[in-house]
Amino acid sequence: MSIKKINIFIYLIITSVQIAIAQDNPNVIVVLADDIGVGDISYYRKLNSDNIIVETPTIDKLAKKGVLFKNAYSPAALCAPSRYSIMTGNHSYRSYAPRGVWGSYQQSPIEKKQLTLGTLMQQAGYKTSFFGKWGFGMDFARKDNPNQTYRGPRNKPELDVDITKVIDRGPQQNGFDYSYMYPAGIQDAPYAVYENGLMTPLNKDSKIVQITQKNMDKIGFKLDKMEGLGDSYWNPFNASNLLINKAVNFIDKNSKSKKPFFMYYCTQAVHKPHTPSKEINGTKIAGTTPSKHLDMVKELDIQIEMLIKALKKKGVYHNTLIIFTSDNGGLLIPETIKSGHKSNDIFRGGKNQAYEGGNRVPFIIHWPDKIKKPLIANQPILGLDILGTLAGLTNQHVENNQAMDSSNLLPILIEGKDIQPHPYLMTQSGTGKEVMITENGWKLIIKIKNEDTFITNQKLIALFNLNENPSEIEKQNLINNPVYKEKVTYLLNRYNQTRTSKIPTGIK
Repeated sequence: MSIKKINIFIYLIITSVQIAIAQDNPNVIVVLADDIGVGDISYYRKLNSDNIIVETPTIDKLAKKGVLFKNAYSPAALCAPSRYSIMTGNHSYRSYAPRGVWGSYQQSPIEKKQLTLGTLMQQAGYKTSFFGKWGFGMDFARKDNPNQTYRGPRNKPELDVDITKVIDRGPQQNGFDYSYMYPAGIQDAPYAVYENGLMTPLNKDSKIVQITQKNMDKIGFKLDKMEGLGDSYWNPFNASNLLINKAVNFIDKNSKSKKPFFMYYCTQAVHKPHTPSKEINGTKIAGTTPSKHLDMVKELDIQIEMLIKALKKKGVYHNTLIIFTSDNGGLLIPETIKSGHKSNDIFRGGKNQAYEGGNRVPFIIHWPDKIKKPLIANQPILGLDILGTLAGLTNQHVENNQAMDSSNLLPILIEGKDIQPHPYLMTQSGTGKEVMITENGWKLIIKIKNEDTFITNQKLIALFNLNENPSEIEKQNLINNPVYKEKVTYLLNRYNQTRTSKIPTGIK
């Protein structure tokens, strides 16, 4: 037998084994909301208060019948570093860009042989898919040289890039068989939609043009970031309908396949600028709540409702594991606050900040076939634990140099074990350049000047006892109290030693 035939034979055996294993596994949907705080989900609010301004009935049902984590944190208080961490199971300080990659034309922080949610589930025999905001860099070609990757300064509109296709480092190159993607959500260039890496015209007359504020004034849209290239029919008010309908179609087409499916659904809700749809699935959205921000919260719940209806229609709802979380804490929007709604519930601060409101996020896991007894779990966890959990679900061994900070939550979900996925948590803020370490309810906030030499020029900002009455959390800064000097020294050393040693912090 020739070497070629032997290789084909081995490939067929491996594929058969993968399919056999995959058939025993559930479908999996991971929903990553954008800028949703714990207070934006009404079931979380009801745990501490009865002051509910906007209900999220669909997400509430998932929480009531699944596992709700009360102490879940995003890896960072901003989108980009969190998205890298959730995708790879690594804290962002392990990448070349610890504070995140913000432009679609920048180098991706995901290394070529790095494990991702997509490649993990591909290896398990899943049909994998990505929907929505990618949120970190990828490779596009230069207009004047298709063989050269474009890299730009991000200080002015970038017009010398060929946005017709992603040439590398996008969803397809990171383990996703199918993708329908907004490279930077609706808030930055390119202002276009990509299906399987190719720009998909939004209209038969679509052209690539420079999207300017003057263009967007015609549809009542204020650009969040710089002007840049995009589809001449770009209209972010349609973004939700485009995205959710593609996701529903994917469920319809893949529910009866021999392979289970994996969907990573990164909704644009509720990142600014807020562009609520007039209606979704027959439900009016725009103008039905006290603010555009809360319109988007309502819109998010209906997107989840549509996913669940599609699962039920195809008869796969009970054997689908759904994980719902957010990339960082909630927004502090004046109109929303005036209404009485608290996006971060009882917690201080919000997105971008080092306070609890910047990193506390909803985290819900729902799986009717296996989670028979609803549970409110108190263990501190991180959003990047998703990868370790899915590795456990699919019985995959993860190498020591991959997903180094991700822990497997299955023992909590299925067996109800009171394990601690993380002996201590390491998180970070946003533009303020703070890092945080929390152990046994004690939280130290450290400001660092430079990520490459983070130990030098450190400034101790705060020590908080999170074990106090929740309403008093982070009101009393103990950093200068001599009684707690040893506690501060211990936490600071633990943070520094963990980073300098590069040891894993997850439990596999």
